[in-house]
Amino acid sequence: MAEGDMRKRGNGTPDRNNGDAGGDGRRGRFMVAQEEGGHCPAGDDTREREDATPDRAGRDDASGGRQVRFTVASEQSGLRLDLFLTAREIGLSRTQIGRAVDEGQVQVNGRPGRAGRKLKTGDVVDIVLPAARPSGVIPEAIPLKILYEDASLLVIDKPAGMVVHPAAGHLGGTLVNALLHHCRDLSGIGGVLRPGIVHRLDKETSGLLVVAKSNEAHRGLAGQFKRHEVKKTYQALVYGDPKTDGGRIESAVGRHPTDRKRMSTQSRRGRSAVTVWRVRERYRVAALLEVNIETGRTHQIRVHLTDIGHPVVGDRVYGGAGRIRTVGDPAARARMKALERKALLGWRLAFTHPATGETMRFASPLPKDMADLRGFLRDRADGQR
Repeated sequence: MAEGDMRKRGNGTPDRNNGDAGGDGRRGRFMVAQEEGGHCPAGDDTREREDATPDRAGRDDASGGRQVRFTVASEQSGLRLDLFLTAREIGLSRTQIGRAVDEGQVQVNGRPGRAGRKLKTGDVVDIVLPAARPSGVIPEAIPLKILYEDASLLVIDKPAGMVVHPAAGHLGGTLVNALLHHCRDLSGIGGVLRPGIVHRLDKETSGLLVVAKSNEAHRGLAGQFKRHEVKKTYQALVYGDPKTDGGRIESAVGRHPTDRKRMSTQSRRGRSAVTVWRVRERYRVAALLEVNIETGRTHQIRVHLTDIGHPVVGDRVYGGAGRIRTVGDPAARARMKALERKALLGWRLAFTHPATGETMRFASPLPKDMADLRGFLRDRADGQR
C-alpha cells in the first residue's frame, strides 16, 4: 500500500516475548502497542454521512440529516423493512432503525413505512440518517496508547480499569473522554455517548480496540464485525489444568434468568455464541489460554470458560470468587487472589482497512500484572516438577 496520507503511530516490530505475529502470509501490517499521546491527523471525511451502496447519492434533509434511497432486489423480497435496512450496513442498529421508522424518517414508495412491513421486489425505500449531534461528553487529557492512526481510524491499547464510554456511574475518565481530547472529529454513528466506538472491552479487560474517525469507516468496520470478518484473539489466565489441549464451545449466551446483571448459557433468549480455545502454558493450578471468538456476545469468554470449569482468574462474577478457594498451593492462591482485576487481555486484532482494503494486524503484550502473575505461576510449576 502506498503510504499516501496514512499516518502510522508506533512501529511494526512483532512482540517476540508474547507470541509470533501470526497471520496467513497475506499482505498487511502487524504492529505492537508502545506509544502514547499525539494529535489526531486531520481528515476531510469525518462528519459526512454517505451510504455504502445507495441507489442515489445521499442528499441533505431539512432536518440536517442525510437521505439515502434503496431499491428492493428480487432476492430481498419478503424481508421486513427493519431487517432490510439493518442489512444495508448504514451504521444504525435495528433499534435505531425502529426509532427512525417511528419518527417518520423512513418511507416506502413515498409513504411512511412500518418496521414489520414485508417488502416486495422494486419497492423504493428512503431513510433519513440523523445528523450527528454534539456528544455533551467533556474531553479529558487522558494519555492514550496508540498503535496506529490515520484519517479513518485509530487502534488503541486500552488499559485495565478504563471504561470505554460514559454511562451511569462513569461519566468521566472513559476512553471516549480521552478520544474527544485527542481527536477533533470522530464518527457520529455510535450515538452521542459513543462517538467512534465500533466495539467494546469490559472495564477490567485490557487490550486492543479499533475506533472510527469517519462515518464511512464506522460503517465499513461495523459491517465487518457483523459478518464476523474481524479476527479477535484473547489471552486468559484461568483456574485449573484443562484435561485437553483445546476445544470449541458452542452455547447460546443471554441474560441470566434471575440475575439481570449477569449473562448465562441458561437464558431462554440467548444468542448463538462460539468460542475456540487452546492451552498455551500449564501451571498445575492454572493455565494460560489463547481464545478466539467467532461471535461477540456480552461476557462471552467469561461465561463460556466458566461453563467448562475454568473461570478467568480474578473474575469475581463468573465463578472465580469461589474457585480460588480450591487452589491447593497457598502461595499461588495468595498471588491469584491479589490480582485486582480479571486476567483477560484483548491480545490480537485483525481487520480490513475500510478505506484502503489493506489487512491490518495488531498485537498487545501481556500487561505487567498478568505477566508478573504468569511468571510466578510458571516458576511455582517448574519448582514442583
